[in-house]
Amino acid sequence: MRIATRIAMSVLAATTAGCATSPVDYGASLSPQDPKWASPQCQQARAAAAAYEVREKQHPGWEFAALGPYGLGIIAATKEAEQKQRKLFARDVHLQCSSLPLPKELQGDLSPAGAKAKYP
Repeated sequence: MRIATRIAMSVLAATTAGCATSPVDYGASLSPQDPKWASPQCQQARAAAAAYEVREKQHPGWEFAALGPYGLGIIAATKEAEQKQRKLFARDVHLQCSSLPLPKELQGDLSPAGAKAKYP
């Protein structure tokens, strides 16, 4: 029972630790005075971010998965994937809509984990 409690607490801490901002909110925080703001690429990036946010809010909750033996792991993996997607969309919005350098939180390798694996 102690092990299960520790696992549950660590999963909960992992899912709440790195909450990424909404790409739509991030895009709204950028300056509309920037020359890139009115570009078609910026408008497409903002539209894609808004569409992603709508899809993310419409998918069903994962609370039912917590009932099974692997439920907490499934929930944690799903939350991590969602946060990576949010960062990818925010990064794309920044690159298309701002002339400023990329912020530190959006730098680095944000590619999905499956993209790294190469199987024969």
